[in-house]
Amino acid sequence: GEPAEHRALVLTGFGGYDKLKVQTRRCADPRPGEVSVSVRACGLNFADLMARQGLYDRLPPPPVCPGMECAGTVRALGEGVRDRQVGDKVMVLARSGLWQEVVNVPASHTFPMPEGMSFEEAAALLVNYITAYMVLFDFGNLRPNQSVLIHMAAGGVGTAAIQLCKTVENVTIFGTASASKHDSLKESGVAHPIDYRTMDYAEEIRKISPKGVDIVLDPLGGSDTTKAFNLLKPMGKLITYGVANLLTGQKKNLMAMAKTWWNQFSISALQLLTQNKAVCGYHLGYMDEEVELLGSVVAKLVNLYSQGKIKPKIDSVWPFDQVAEAMKQMQEKKNVGKVILVPEAPKEESKKAEN
Repeated sequence: GEPAEHRALVLTGFGGYDKLKVQTRRCADPRPGEVSVSVRACGLNFADLMARQGLYDRLPPPPVCPGMECAGTVRALGEGVRDRQVGDKVMVLARSGLWQEVVNVPASHTFPMPEGMSFEEAAALLVNYITAYMVLFDFGNLRPNQSVLIHMAAGGVGTAAIQLCKTVENVTIFGTASASKHDSLKESGVAHPIDYRTMDYAEEIRKISPKGVDIVLDPLGGSDTTKAFNLLKPMGKLITYGVANLLTGQKKNLMAMAKTWWNQFSISALQLLTQNKAVCGYHLGYMDEEVELLGSVVAKLVNLYSQGKIKPKIDSVWPFDQVAEAMKQMQEKKNVGKVILVPEAPKEESKKAEN
């Protein structure tokens, strides 16, 4: 007897942490081409924090279930699905709607989990590692002996980017993060951690590398994008993939928005000509139709995972009931690695089994 109802996290309106509520939803059958998945773990991303404040344009209006990635087990197949079986362990990527116990998604948006991977790791892989991979290799064209600046280096994309840089010979990594995270960054392969709260990171980089760096990963936006562009060596590449500077507190801050947009970097094609630099923009949320392209990236990531070259770093795991605390952990930048949501409190089952 399948449960007729399941729990879901629902964004009831835009605003603070209290806007996310656990609600009950009815289970529907998967439509043709879809699979139904019992969700075991979900990823929390910066875009979800922005979505809560009404700053993310890929989320439908509330009430809506957020969540762009999850992992679980296939529980039912829609008509015409041939390449998945009931019981398959899968990772799921979607524009939204995955923070619930049961999800129905197109089979093409699911990817088989590699051998030995936990559900928490699987929920931490897709968004961050696809982003880091495409930004570094497809746009950044990272090669041996180059240098890279990674902002928010201890976060989900930052951690993924560091691991991917380590798959290329002799890449020098500069990483910005608060001082308490520097030891862990050094262990993971960051040659030069910089405390952006107490130092001007551009000045610090110039002391070590007067010419600047080859690639800057920019999730910040605003005046930081200008700084990034100025830090590039000739033939350098700036890839902007977020506007984290818009997030200053629990709720939308109009002053921060105005300041960020006012300081937003702008350059014409003609100006780029004389600079010998590239500016690229990346937004995974607008690639949901690019099934083949994303599939090829996931295949490369699964291969790297199986070789032991990448491994998602889990910061903490929170049950749906504690989604506010999970978001706080990330928004206050306390996390080192990925913040994960799970439908039930972790390890409850094993405790019951022991009693």
